[in-house]
Amino acid sequence: MRKAFVIVSTLSLAAFALQFIFAAVGAFTEPAGDDAYTLHSITGMAVIPGLTLLTILCAVLAKAPGRIVGLAALPLGLVVVQALLAGLANGSTDAAGASTPFGLTIAGLHALNGIIAVHVVVSVHQAARKLANPPAADAIPVSVRAGEPA
Repeated sequence: MRKAFVIVSTLSLAAFALQFIFAAVGAFTEPAGDDAYTLHSITGMAVIPGLTLLTILCAVLAKAPGRIVGLAALPLGLVVVQALLAGLANGSTDAAGASTPFGLTIAGLHALNGIIAVHVVVSVHQAARKLANPPAADAIPVSVRAGEPA
């Protein structure tokens, strides 16, 4: 089950990386429209939450420490924050439908929250890899200094 934890956390990391690509596709689509962010929306509202739930399940079944299980669950909360920030940013327009400074600030927080989520997913992936490949009990740490043969 620990290998499954690594695989699912890798897929989750890939999905988060694709989110940034899909956001860029939406931002640079001309003419811009609501459908420009379809891939970004589907990935953020369905794929990532599904993979996060699967990652939590794998962490529990792999008997990961509680800290790692909690870390694996954190992206789910960050996705909820993402949806709230996106809704608030989209709703913060003037009478003509143009972006406001407040809305743009919230949109910036949406991007920042996405970066934080990626860092969390990287940490989960690293923890999963450590759990799946623990150091050998009889391994002796060796330090090698520059210029000395190994």
